[in-house]
Amino acid sequence: MEEVEVVVAHSERVTLRVGDVFLKVDADQARLDVEAEAVALAPVPTPEVLWRKPSVLAIAALRGRRLGRLGEPSAASPAAWAAAGAAIRRLHEAPLPPWTGRRRRDPGELAAELDGECELLVANGILPAGLVARNREIAEAAIRPWTPAFIHGDLQISHVFVDGDEVTGILDWSEAGRGDALFDLATFTLGHERHLGDVLAGYGTDVDLDVLRAWWSVRSLLGVRWLVEHGFDAFAPGCEVDVLRSRM
Repeated sequence: MEEVEVVVAHSERVTLRVGDVFLKVDADQARLDVEAEAVALAPVPTPEVLWRKPSVLAIAALRGRRLGRLGEPSAASPAAWAAAGAAIRRLHEAPLPPWTGRRRRDPGELAAELDGECELLVANGILPAGLVARNREIAEAAIRPWTPAFIHGDLQISHVFVDGDEVTGILDWSEAGRGDALFDLATFTLGHERHLGDVLAGYGTDVDLDVLRAWWSVRSLLGVRWLVEHGFDAFAPGCEVDVLRSRM
């Protein structure tokens, strides 16, 4: 008899695995709609959508294994990282999706959100003021006009599956839309800076490294409090707080 595995669970969504089927239960139907549409449009390997019902999306398991996880060394080869970079480039060069997406922030909105979050991190005693101030300074480079691209929006390395040196699929498209391509690249390499060269070799075009690194600070500053409040450990070795400390 198949067992039900809880893959991830918090107040916004739950992902369950039953055999070779994943069930995503989301309080926001719009996120599931975006995911199904993005999977259909993205010019990269994606999981098969088996069926959709209100609040639930069923998808098939992917072949291979995760490229890695935040906070853990990746056993994947440099060629696998480069293949992932090439897949990301294909996505970013694809026609823009018809919806805007959650990651489309103009510079003023991003600056205001970041400043507000930095104040809360210090006021609530989550992070020391010096660490926050230094990373807010670095983050400034990401606050600039950018050309919209088709982005995944939450391109953690755990969402990319490989078999040997081949990318077999990319998961979790609920944040997809129009956004800054460097946000995707920064999310993908967060906490895995040693693989950045392999990723960019596969990506195959010049990238502003100061902006990419600025997005590391942005993503970590904006994520720490949410992670703590939802029961995740942003202070674990190699995770978001370590990323912020590495910028000091």
